[in-house]
Amino acid sequence: MRIVARRVEGYAHDVELDGGHDLRLDEPADRGGTDTGPRPTQLLGSALAGCIAITMEMYAERKGWDLGAVEVDVEVGYQGPVPSSFEVGVKLPAELDDEQRRRLLVIATKCPVHKVLAGEAHVTVVERLEAA
Repeated sequence: MRIVARRVEGYAHDVELDGGHDLRLDEPADRGGTDTGPRPTQLLGSALAGCIAITMEMYAERKGWDLGAVEVDVEVGYQGPVPSSFEVGVKLPAELDDEQRRRLLVIATKCPVHKVLAGEAHVTVVERLEAA
């Protein structure tokens, strides 16, 4: 999968993702941006919330459990501009028993975004030269 960010103006960047999805990232006006999209760190928190929700829903579907309206919220803590913590809250249906709840909370930590944030991925930055 390849993701490309292209500068629009200031800190605003249009991002193209495989599969035909596009979005814009920016910074708020008080940080020098134009506030035309979420900050990258907000998108990181959103990716965590969405990934945990989808991972739990897929697991529950395989088990034949009806999760109904699951809700996942993420509180991002910052040290300066850098996220330093992610506190995840999960709202599950009252109909689930204690064992189902326990298993879903364990599964929540298995989502790919959680694994990356827990330090299980390697990031390399290289310069790509433009072809002449």
